[in-house]
Amino acid sequence: MEIIRGTTIVGVRRNGKTVIGGDSQAQLGEHFIIKDSVIKVRRIYDDKVIVGFAGNVSDAFAFFREIENALQKFSGNLQRAVVEVGSSWQNPKSAIRRLEAQLIVANATQMYLLTGDGNVIEPDDGIMSIGSGSYFAISAAKALIENTDLSAKDIVKKSLLIASHYCPHTNDHLVIEEVE
Repeated sequence: MEIIRGTTIVGVRRNGKTVIGGDSQAQLGEHFIIKDSVIKVRRIYDDKVIVGFAGNVSDAFAFFREIENALQKFSGNLQRAVVEVGSSWQNPKSAIRRLEAQLIVANATQMYLLTGDGNVIEPDDGIMSIGSGSYFAISAAKALIENTDLSAKDIVKKSLLIASHYCPHTNDHLVIEEVE
């Protein structure tokens, strides 16, 4: 059975705002686009946290549930929530071991990458990207951060549009969310 795949997610923190955006394409295998309107970026925890996902959709939703539960448990403390979820991989009986998904999770001041094998990574420069077009998107975002005064939202949008021109697994139907 083939996995539904194909996406680009990028997150940028700049001037007190955090933005995560993604394209909306889903593919089955390398060449078959099955949907071009998948919502891969959404708000959770009373709209205070943004999550974008790449990878297996059902695994990503399992990841979402774990993050939401941890945010509830730690009263919205994002750092404690992602560390809690990441540490669950140490438990050999954990239901979320070996998820085929990655998430970028952010609030107004923090951003983290969570991988399906238990990694929790915080960016040094406030920029992260995941998915098939992530190399294009993160390169564009870094260049725009260093050479323009564009807002975080505009940088995310332009980065995703650049990725959509070069990555066949990324389209230009964008969903962009911002928190401050």
